[in-house]
Amino acid sequence: MLSPISSEAQYAQAVESLDSVLDAGGADESNPLAGLADLIGERISAWERLHHPMPQAMPANEALAFLMDQHGLRQSDLPEVGTQGVVSELLTGKRNINLRQARLLAARFGVGVEVFV
Repeated sequence: MLSPISSEAQYAQAVESLDSVLDAGGADESNPLAGLADLIGERISAWERLHHPMPQAMPANEALAFLMDQHGLRQSDLPEVGTQGVVSELLTGKRNINLRQARLLAARFGVGVEVFV
């Protein structure tokens, strides 16, 4: 995780590692794992910019759906964002993503907060 990602296999491993670190508390900025989550997220983000670019001008709810699909996640896999009902409302655009949720999602997916704001 300390060196840049150089293959799809390493990318997949990094995504799994990030999910594990976030599940272990790395999404909380006060947790000692937060720095590791940031580092892995930066590596993932760099790889995705080159090999899995996100379409431009995508609404936040569509970006969330896109990233969830890319990472094989379901609504119930994002408890830090809210209940499954809240995530559903975010995905349908019935509810806007707030700044706290945007920060958590950015850390989870290794993207900039601006994707969700």
